[in-house]
Amino acid sequence: MSRTRPPVLVTRHLPQEALDRIAAWCDMTLYDGEGAMDRDQLLTEVAGKAGAITLLTDRVDEEFLDVAGPELKIVANYAVGFDNIDVEACTRHGVLACNTPEVLTETTADTAFALMMAAARRIAEGDRFIRSGTPWIWGPLMMLGQDVHHATLGIVGFGRIGQALARRARGFAMRVLYHDMYRPPAEVELELGAEYRELEDLLRESDFVSLHTNLTPQTRHLINADRLATMKPTAVLVNTSRGPVIDEQALVRALEQGQIFAAGLDVFEREPDVHPGLLACGNVVLIPHLGSATVKTRLAMANLAVDNLLAALEARRPPALLNPQAWEQRTPRE
Repeated sequence: MSRTRPPVLVTRHLPQEALDRIAAWCDMTLYDGEGAMDRDQLLTEVAGKAGAITLLTDRVDEEFLDVAGPELKIVANYAVGFDNIDVEACTRHGVLACNTPEVLTETTADTAFALMMAAARRIAEGDRFIRSGTPWIWGPLMMLGQDVHHATLGIVGFGRIGQALARRARGFAMRVLYHDMYRPPAEVELELGAEYRELEDLLRESDFVSLHTNLTPQTRHLINADRLATMKPTAVLVNTSRGPVIDEQALVRALEQGQIFAAGLDVFEREPDVHPGLLACGNVVLIPHLGSATVKTRLAMANLAVDNLLAALEARRPPALLNPQAWEQRTPRE
């Protein structure tokens, strides 16, 4: 007797190893087009599926869940973030929601530190200058930046990635401050040499501010005009979390007016669109959401997403479950 192959939707091309694992067990519908699926196609394709692997560009809400129907058991997000998923709605529908934490921690921390270095030492600006063919001779005042070593780093959001960044900062003899709604155990603070600060105090004291917070209604525009005004004129702001954590219009004004020295951004408020003012600023380093973009890490993310998917389809608890209430309910979907 042959095994029933559950139908699943994969909304973007993943590393081939992960796709092969899905195809071995499931009847896979793979969107292999350029960019993200448009909304109408997403809703059409998810209807009747038992599972879906989604990305941050795929909005999973009441409409999505209603169209998918009672067959849907799991939505496995290919990201650590999940602001594209209405987790409460998934729970109401008895759908398991999952993400891919931990496997991208170290790589994203690398990216944040790279942006700090690039923005502080004007690396991208120097690259553009050389490529422009402008004649130059070395001079004592040419393209002066800011020191990273022995500076004060303020980390906003002190979870896995924030703590990984703190470990890197110790190698540069940096003083580490942090802000988070939840303070880690005292031994973590001691190990990392990290000092807690209220947000405004952290912004005032820090030479570098790196954002590692989830996107919630409370953190949207967490960094706004008033808070940018409290930062040092020599400070560098880095964001590898979620774009809307920063009010981009306010950031453009701060960069133009010299309220802060520079910024390094991996994510954007209306991604993939970038504020035109940022594109015109020479003192900001811009990269296209590359925080986890290494071969090893993106494969690990894909395999964890597949682990989540296959576990749910086999009536096992997924390893990275966001809504354990849905699992505990054990609705008739299973």
